[in-house]
Amino acid sequence: MIAIASPVPPVRDSAARQRILLTAHDLFYRDGVRATGIDRVIAESGVTKATFYRHFPSKNDLVRAFLDYRHRRWMAWFVEALQRHGSAPTAIVPSLAEWFRGEGFRGCAFINSLGELAGSLPEVADITRCHKQDMTDAIAAVLPASRRRRQQADAVALAVDGAIIRAQFNQSPDAALSALARIVKSLLA
Repeated sequence: MIAIASPVPPVRDSAARQRILLTAHDLFYRDGVRATGIDRVIAESGVTKATFYRHFPSKNDLVRAFLDYRHRRWMAWFVEALQRHGSAPTAIVPSLAEWFRGEGFRGCAFINSLGELAGSLPEVADITRCHKQDMTDAIAAVLPASRRRRQQADAVALAVDGAIIRAQFNQSPDAALSALARIVKSLLA
């Protein structure tokens, strides 16, 4: 789980806060963080400015909450998908295929946010590192036990990140998934 320090005391979860967060999640993921202004989040979540700023004193606070929410949501899905596909190395590619072929796939929210915000919000790099470590741990959990398991998990995770990026800009994710399957197979041979 990503530990995100906030300069303000946490506000109890409310329906308005949840609406803001879910709206920001969808907009930030689909359109990008920089392209999505606070006024748009406020308008589309149906809250007042005062309500928004009571829950998120700045856009950076909302970005951190978005990344924390995305992390929890994506990791829960990924671990469940790996289990559903057999909790073995062969589960990696079909799990990712579900995501890559899903409606609205726009790549990794963490890689995208890092590219957009690393210069202006350096803690995004730390948040991304934590997310990628948890992803690597989930991959390691489905690899065969061996003294090379950690190295193999790191290599597979790097290949997964490459496949995510390739699937993001190709018209079809098939080439990325095929290449990933070959890489996973060769790494574990």
